[in-house]
Amino acid sequence: MTKRIVLADPRGFCAGVDRAILTVQTILKASVPVREDGLPPVYVRRQIVHNKHVVEELSAQGAVFVQELREIPDEAASAGIPIVFSAHGVSPAVKAEAAARGMHVIDATCPLVSKVHREVLRFVREGFEIIYIGHKGHDEAVGVVEEAPEHVHLIEHEADVDSLDFAEDTKLVLLTQTTLSVDETAGTIAALRCRFPGPQLTPQSENSTPTSNRQAAVKLVAEQSDCVVIVGSANSSNSVRLMEVAQEGLNSRFAADATADATDGLGRAHRVDDAAELDPSWFEGVESVGISSGASVPDELVSGVVETLQGFGYTEVTTIETIKENMHFVLPSELRRAR
Repeated sequence: MTKRIVLADPRGFCAGVDRAILTVQTILKASVPVREDGLPPVYVRRQIVHNKHVVEELSAQGAVFVQELREIPDEAASAGIPIVFSAHGVSPAVKAEAAARGMHVIDATCPLVSKVHREVLRFVREGFEIIYIGHKGHDEAVGVVEEAPEHVHLIEHEADVDSLDFAEDTKLVLLTQTTLSVDETAGTIAALRCRFPGPQLTPQSENSTPTSNRQAAVKLVAEQSDCVVIVGSANSSNSVRLMEVAQEGLNSRFAADATADATDGLGRAHRVDDAAELDPSWFEGVESVGISSGASVPDELVSGVVETLQGFGYTEVTTIETIKENMHFVLPSELRRAR
């Protein structure tokens, strides 16, 4: 039997990630090669997207990444050096700090994330308390919660629902982190509806379509694969979740196949940053390898994995497409004007 690769489509960059990376690249292309004052052409607060290869490549081109604005010298502001906010968004406090220091900010926050920020402010004005499903400490969740910390109540899991306590007449609304899909929040949402029945809890807003699309595709890939490789960094929540979804699909497949001998590399999902992390032992006894990648992963990294697997004898490549994505976000207004 011919060994084969099963590619998920969609995979890799979503529109928000593409926009954020292009924002930094556009600034770098427009900058002079070397400034006389020694300042870099652009500073970026936090990782522009959660992928180490993207960050390393932009750093090599001259971008300087910082964790906090206080790491940026005052002369950068007076010189008009652009300060880019990452795709995950920032809190009002960060924006206020940048304004107080006179920084030239270019906001590359994903428009889907910006929408959630606006919804928080709108619902607070309308007298709602907000239940927000997200990952504590994630850059996106931190920015959203800080829009109205007295009114945004973050929970991560179904078990956290019991910790919520609201009066019966409290108006509640549900929002979620954009990197979470409908599937992974379903249990928590069901528990919330049980805890707060009737009209008290307003249904959630839409999740990020790219997240759900990638998980739907990887489920189908797992149904046709002996093992699955997800390309993405360890700090990318959507990449880690893709691996979990793939593993769940493989578990179901091999549990349903009474003749399957789940030994060697069969029935396992793996996450790698790039092809160099592939372990040949993972593919012992494996005829078909599924591949997908997180929303912050350049497709050349997937191509590298495919080429390495072809060297292992996986010569046939097929693609499973679930939906054709056509979402596109324009560059931040400051860059459009400059262009």
